[in-house]
Amino acid sequence: MSFRSELKEFLMRGNVVDMAVGIVIGAAFGKIVTSFVNDILMPPIAMLFGDHKFDELKLVLREGVIQGDEVVREAITWNYGAFIQAVVDFLIVGIAIFMVIKAINKMKRKKAEAPAEPPAPTKEEVLLTEIRDLLRVK
Repeated sequence: MSFRSELKEFLMRGNVVDMAVGIVIGAAFGKIVTSFVNDILMPPIAMLFGDHKFDELKLVLREGVIQGDEVVREAITWNYGAFIQAVVDFLIVGIAIFMVIKAINKMKRKKAEAPAEPPAPTKEEVLLTEIRDLLRVK
């Protein structure tokens, strides 16, 4: 089997295509969640802290030194606002994925709980049943 045909077979498998779709949708969902957190959720929280942008909250560990237009030494900061914002992003994505997985598992359980139809009788069973019924009549 050639490399090209092997690659085509691999890429066209159902699992690989499903995974690719999941990754694309997940990336788009991640952008939506990031926008929600950055643009909707965090501004009111930042107002409570008296800052305009929550992700800019930081603790300065060492001040930077600037002489004229030149930065002599960069400031060292602990950017806890950006970290908290990333944690909120993660929590929202995690909760959303949990809810989707929970719904999928619930649907699988319902499908598994549904009683399976008994298999159709074989020709031998049908014939034996007819013989039994004929013998009962006599």
